[in-house]
Amino acid sequence: MKFLILRFSSIGDIVLTSPVVRCLRAKYPEAEIHFATKKQYHSIVVHNPYLHRIHLLEDSLLHLANELKQEQFDFIIDLHHNQRTWVIKRLLNRPSSSFHKINIEKWFMVNFKINRLPDVHLVDRYLATCQSLGVINDGGGLDYFISETEQVKPEALPAPFRNGYIGWVIGAKKQTKKFPTAKIIRTLAGIQYPVILLGGKEDEADGQAIISAIQKQNSLVYNACGKYTLNQSASIVQQAKLIVTNDTGLMHIAAAYKKPIISIWGSTIPEFGMTPYYGTIPVSNFIFEVKGLPCRPCSKVGYDTCPKGHFNCMNKLDEKLLAGKINEMLLTV
Repeated sequence: MKFLILRFSSIGDIVLTSPVVRCLRAKYPEAEIHFATKKQYHSIVVHNPYLHRIHLLEDSLLHLANELKQEQFDFIIDLHHNQRTWVIKRLLNRPSSSFHKINIEKWFMVNFKINRLPDVHLVDRYLATCQSLGVINDGGGLDYFISETEQVKPEALPAPFRNGYIGWVIGAKKQTKKFPTAKIIRTLAGIQYPVILLGGKEDEADGQAIISAIQKQNSLVYNACGKYTLNQSASIVQQAKLIVTNDTGLMHIAAAYKKPIISIWGSTIPEFGMTPYYGTIPVSNFIFEVKGLPCRPCSKVGYDTCPKGHFNCMNKLDEKLLAGKINEMLLTV
């Protein structure tokens, strides 16, 4: 048997496909499992030992389709279910199954606050796509694999961070999913434990603003934003005592490493089915959000600015409560 899994983006969504890969391999140990994704997400799946081959979408969908057609797959598992994967499936003309995106249910929730969302995590909806293949959830949660060369050794970090730290993911793809910098600064004032700020190059300035604001009162904060690759950042996440994070890709990588997580939610909501996923493994995690706002959720993916102008979904979050929860969870890890 030869299987093709389609998921072109993004970081978190691809990480959430990992139980499908592992459970498919368990059901068909002799099969070839191929994975197709965008070139920029290659590092997320390249070290997965359950995959036989990775195919990359670069500039031409037709070029990718021609490459895939040569493989003569027995079955296609479409975990993206968009126009591009529809084209791929039509051109390959092989048996396939596509996951249910619940876009209508999300639309009702965003536009009318009518909750028709299934109480099912995205991982379980991914796995339901393989139900006809006899694939079952093994309860092992998510996987994330990096190479030895991508490991960030403790001795490579500044001295105060070599014996334990909190990883704080300050970035997110959309601004309305980001805990405001000013509130991070006030939260850090109540924490006396080393903190490493994580994010991409685009978050480096925010990280530096946080450092500049607190350096007189707290020297236990290190701005790692933009200094590491995604997989190096994953290594830092793997070694952290606790992760504080927005609703973003590194949150799911932290869940793959079975890290205790405090997740901060703004314009999006946990009910969309993308909370930290551990399978049946008991791990402490806390969802920090403002419930009952009439404008929330305003989007299924977030906005660059608050549509209402007040950003209450983040601004009404209590920094003292967050600092207290961080200190409380540190006592148990």
